[in-house]
Amino acid sequence: MKIYTAIGLMSGTSLDGIDVALLKTNGSDYVEFGPALTVDYDDAFAARIREKLGTTENFEDLEKSLTLLHAYAVKALLAQANLKPADIDVVGFHGHTLHHNPAKGVTVQIGDGALLADQLGISVVNDFRTQDVRAGGQGAPLVPIFHQALVNSQQSPMAVVNIGGVANVTFVGDDLLAFDTGPGNAPLNDWVHRHTGQNMDRDGALAAKGTVKAKVLQKLLDHAYFEQQPPKSLDREDFKADPKGLSLEDGSATLTAFTAKSIAKAETFFPTPVNAWVICGGGRLNPVLMKMLQNEVEAKVMSADDLGWDGDALEAQAFAYLAVRSIESLPITFPATTGVKSPLSSGTLHKPK
Repeated sequence: MKIYTAIGLMSGTSLDGIDVALLKTNGSDYVEFGPALTVDYDDAFAARIREKLGTTENFEDLEKSLTLLHAYAVKALLAQANLKPADIDVVGFHGHTLHHNPAKGVTVQIGDGALLADQLGISVVNDFRTQDVRAGGQGAPLVPIFHQALVNSQQSPMAVVNIGGVANVTFVGDDLLAFDTGPGNAPLNDWVHRHTGQNMDRDGALAAKGTVKAKVLQKLLDHAYFEQQPPKSLDREDFKADPKGLSLEDGSATLTAFTAKSIAKAETFFPTPVNAWVICGGGRLNPVLMKMLQNEVEAKVMSADDLGWDGDALEAQAFAYLAVRSIESLPITFPATTGVKSPLSSGTLHKPK
């Protein structure tokens, strides 16, 4: 199979910026990591995205701005790696999710694939979710097939968890199973932003000073989603957790515990216990969250970086991998990952003019 040089892009529900990563892959069993970087959103642009969350129209200006920022991110990576557009076969462009409600057949990711292709002079694959939703799937999560490519037989069974705004897990073993576990960083980030104007509880400093309020936590955990059988997926706005009446620190501790416990609850759906929990995404950088999660599960909890993976770039790498699979017409979603009836390839290819 052909080895492609691909670039992947991810703008996640944490609203922190654009991850961009280079990958050499055949879209199957060969994966070679390349350089990666993150382009942070400034506060004003993050606020523009936040304002449009939950909407399905009138986002054209935001979409153009977002696309141009992604073009800038790719050009920055090319400059860092001393590469030219002609060296890249394809760019996988996730865009940014504004609204996700697969029960109603709706998923909205903004990002103009044709504009990005013209800006870069490189072919772009985007719109990875729509076809899956139209075929009856959840449209998420999309990255499990990439997780499976990274985990070797000696490591499995393993749970790979991405903690972004929403958290999702991939069980990699004899079977492949994946679903959104519940809230990731979004409720905590929103809580801190409302009270301090900051975008996150950096290093878990606020939660470390607070006390988890058991009654408030239990009320949050009583949400019906946690008992729902997978496959299942969430919108960032599905958990508007706001523990009113708590101090900044106690609210931060309680929301951090909410994320940890909801991830641990996912284990009840695994076919067998796992050997390890591997955490990627921004959540792995919160030592309080990592400690709380370790207290909830028996197997070792580790950062993706402990395995030689790039915990910041993993989702961007995944979209490079998925873009190659799309070109090769290989399946991206599966009955046990999104609930689609049969394995499905997806994505729309845009060639530069």
